[in-house]
Amino acid sequence: MATAKKLPSGNYRVLVYTGKDASGKRQYKSFTDPDKRTAEFLASECLTRKRKGGTTAELTLAQAIEQYIDSKEHVLSPTTVQAYRSIAKHRFGALQKLSLAALDSAAVQSAINREAVECSAKTVANAYGLISAACAMFAPDLRLRVTLPAKKRQLRTLPTPEQVIHAVQGTSAELPSLLALWLSLRMSEVRGLRYGDISGDILTIRRTVLHVGDHEEVREQTKTFTSTRRLRLPPYLRQLIGKGKPDEAIVKESGAVIYNRFVAAIAAAGLPHMRFHDLRHLNASVMLQLGVPDKYAMERGGWSTNAVLQTVYQHTFSDKRKAVDDQIDRYFDALCNTKCNTDTENA
Repeated sequence: MATAKKLPSGNYRVLVYTGKDASGKRQYKSFTDPDKRTAEFLASECLTRKRKGGTTAELTLAQAIEQYIDSKEHVLSPTTVQAYRSIAKHRFGALQKLSLAALDSAAVQSAINREAVECSAKTVANAYGLISAACAMFAPDLRLRVTLPAKKRQLRTLPTPEQVIHAVQGTSAELPSLLALWLSLRMSEVRGLRYGDISGDILTIRRTVLHVGDHEEVREQTKTFTSTRRLRLPPYLRQLIGKGKPDEAIVKESGAVIYNRFVAAIAAAGLPHMRFHDLRHLNASVMLQLGVPDKYAMERGGWSTNAVLQTVYQHTFSDKRKAVDDQIDRYFDALCNTKCNTDTENA
C-alpha cells in the first residue's frame, strides 16, 4: 500500500505511477488531501483499478468529454449540447490529449492559465465546467483543486424603455421587441408563439424555436420548468398580434432577421447598441422600479431563484397578480401612447 508523505502545506500526498508518455517520461498521478488516510485510500483505489485492467483510466480527456456529451445529448437542451461540442473543439486542446490517469491539478491549472490569456473569465469557467463534469463521470476519485480567473463585472449603459419603444414603434421590429420588453419573453419564446396559444386575453408560453447548428429546431417545451407560464395580453399587444390560424406562428421571421431589424431600429434612433436579450433586463428593471414583489416578477419572467419557487409555481392569477399586471400594463401603455400622441401632433 502506498504511503502518504506530508507536504510543507500540511497536506498529504501519494504518487501513483501510471506509465510513460510518448517520449518515454514516467508519469505519476497525484492524490493529495488534508487527511493522510484519505490520500492513501484514493491512491489505493486507483491502484486496484489499474490491476484489474482499469475501466476509464486510459481514456483521454477528449474521449471522456465526447462520451459525456453523448450521454447527455437527449436530456440537455440542443443549444447546451452545441456549446459543449464547441468547447470540446476549441478549448483546452493540449490538455484533452492527456489520459485521465495523467490529469492532476497542476496540469489543469496550467491549461487554465493559458486559456485565460485568450478568453474571457466566463468562457474559461464554462470550459472547465465541462471538463470537471466529464472527470466526475469517468474519474470520480480525481480531485482537482484549481483557481479560475476572476470574473470582471461589465457595466453596460442601456437605453430607457421609453427610448426603445419610440425606436421600434411603427417598424417591423415592434411586435417581437415589445413581446420581449413588455412581457419579458426570450427570443426563442417569441419565435415559438402560435395563435393557438392565445385564449381570450391570456397568452400561454409553452414552446420555443431555436437555431441549432445549421437548422431550426422546434421544442414543445420552454427553457426551464418555470418558463412555461401564462401572461395576460394587454390590448396594445393584442392589436399588434392580430389574428391567425391556431398553428400559425405569431412572429414568422427567423431569429437573425428579428435581431437585425431590432438593431437597425435602435441604431436609426441614435441609441447605443443593445442585444435583443437586453429587453428582458429592461423588463426586470421596470418591475424593480415599480416595486413589483419578487414572486410576481418571477412568474411573469419565468425566472426561478430557489427550489421553493420552482415547486410552488402557480399558473393561476390571484387578485394581487392582476394588480401587478395592471400596474405594468399602465406603465407601458403610457409610453406607447406618448409616442402615438407625439406623432399625431407632428403630423
